Amino acid sequence: MPQGQVTAVPVDGLTTRQRRNRPLLAVHTGEMKGKSTAAFGMALRAWNQGWSIAVYQFVKSAKWKVGEENVLAVLGRVHEETGEGGPVVWHKMGSGWSWSRKSGDETDHAADAAEGWAQIKRDLAAEAHRFYVLDEFTYPMKWGWVDIEDVVETLKNRPGNQHVVITGRDAHPALIEAADLVVEMTKVKHPMDAGQKGQRGIEW
Repeated sequence: MPQGQVTAVPVDGLTTRQRRNRPLLAVHTGEMKGKSTAAFGMALRAWNQGWSIAVYQFVKSAKWKVGEENVLAVLGRVHEETGEGGPVVWHKMGSGWSWSRKSGDETDHAADAAEGWAQIKRDLAAEAHRFYVLDEFTYPMKWGWVDIEDVVETLKNRPGNQHVVITGRDAHPALIEAADLVVEMTKVKHPMDAGQKGQRGIEW
């Protein structure tokens, strides 16, 4: 899409404005870092537009203090105190687990993931928010903890003008097919290749 210009105009009966403002389903996948970072960058833009923001964080431990969570919490308070921007809610699904599933009980984690998805479905049906980040949600789909057909149909048929961004490696082909925007993060270079671990202010 060179210089922001569309390459084709579909014959769909929509006006340019209607087509431009239709709700999007975005997927950030691939092996490289930056998937969640990009999604939270979009959330900041959405907050600036005054939209209600909801983050549903899967996989990462509920005990972790994620930098984006702190920032969005502050922005939520700014909205409450001044009316600027939009409201923010942050949901941590269960006690948390790593994408490698090295700790915890799988049955409990699967139940937490299923309840997390059930909450998302309720919020989408109620049009509770304008912008959703489903962080690391590809993993519950990959491991069979949520039904991929249910996820895809729910997202495709969500009411109103609700934007959804899903992050995580190994996005299911059906999710990719349903999405309007798909980004795959691929590695060219990484500090870990030179023995450098993650650092404050960059990874968290």
